Amino acid sequence: MTALKGVANVSDRKKKRLIMRVSILAVLLAAISYTIYSSVAGDERLLVKAGDQAPDFKLEDLTGESHQLSDYQGQGVFLNFWGTWCKPCEKEFPFMQNQYEVYQDQGIEVIAVNVGESEFKVSNFANEYGLTFPVVRDVNKDVMDAYSIGPLPTTMLISPDGEIIKVIKGEMTEEMVASYMEMIKPESQESSE
Repeated sequence: MTALKGVANVSDRKKKRLIMRVSILAVLLAAISYTIYSSVAGDERLLVKAGDQAPDFKLEDLTGESHQLSDYQGQGVFLNFWGTWCKPCEKEFPFMQNQYEVYQDQGIEVIAVNVGESEFKVSNFANEYGLTFPVVRDVNKDVMDAYSIGPLPTTMLISPDGEIIKVIKGEMTEEMVASYMEMIKPESQESSE
């Protein structure tokens, strides 16, 4: 009789443990689902979109020079948000540099906005890739917030009159970078070719 009670107690404890584990797992899954839904729904609702005027900002590059978006009025701006840890960002930087060399004399400016990383990391990255376009640091993520940037990389194509004409989320090929720069090239440059 005592042996049967012992077996019953073990069986009850196993059931209770199983119920507890399933309950914890259900709560965790619900929390993760809510977090993912909130971030996706929030990003889509708040994201600066094509047709909007690009929010102005002023950030310093790695040499201490200030870059204010409104100073580039009349030029197409290829505004790229990135991080050194981001593998797709790393892949597209050589493409951006190559195309910048082609388009910089045609009224196109590339501004690479690093999000929240140290000057040391950003500087090493820029030097490793031989970047010649402005690399600025958004230390407090104020510009990232103003543009409601979610995943990195995210690129904004800004027309010469300051309007966002396209938002690109994710990695770009070199062909894509070239076609996007062509899209934001000032008209006076198009007609002079």
